[in-house]
Amino acid sequence: MDALRVAALRDRLTGTGWLEAVGGFAGVLRHSVERRRASGLLLVGTEAYEPWHLAAHLDDEAAWSDVPRLAPTLLRHQPSADAPAHLTHGLARLTEAGRGATVLVVAPVAAGAPLLERLHDARRQGATVLALEGGGAAGATGATGAGDFAELRGLAHELLAVGTADEEPFDLAQHLVSVAAGQRTGRRSVRDRLAGLAGRLSAPTISRW
Repeated sequence: MDALRVAALRDRLTGTGWLEAVGGFAGVLRHSVERRRASGLLLVGTEAYEPWHLAAHLDDEAAWSDVPRLAPTLLRHQPSADAPAHLTHGLARLTEAGRGATVLVVAPVAAGAPLLERLHDARRQGATVLALEGGGAAGATGATGAGDFAELRGLAHELLAVGTADEEPFDLAQHLVSVAAGQRTGRRSVRDRLAGLAGRLSAPTISRW
């Protein structure tokens, strides 16, 4: 997504309430990773969708905003043994997530039973579960998909529903969440943050992903 499209979408979304919803979700994320005894941010997608973009956005935002705890550990459904060390973490990490952990789930499509089971384990052990989901997406409204999203919503302490799995709006939501999470509450409006994002998209990335 380029800076011109981000700026245009900023203007279209102003007044819809959606930017404020993003700001509220990002504020919960920021608070969770900065609370006392916080032990890290675990980022996980579905088997069909790995949230590489959000991992990169959060890693960059952690450096830009000097909030190191926003840098995530990406959990993968089938990590490769010969991948770099930071890309070898599997879903088993969720069963070890304790009270200080924050788990951010990115699910444009149904999460699937194996992931949901491990999220149940993480929540039972005291982890904070946040979800960015596209439950209104085409193909997610059948009996299995609807039940899957309902279960994820029941697990999440905080939820941001994008309502579509289409690449552009879902990618925009991830951009917005990462940028808003890097700003302290009250310092800037979400509209201003999105304006800043348009500028950042023209800058070279500093991420390891």
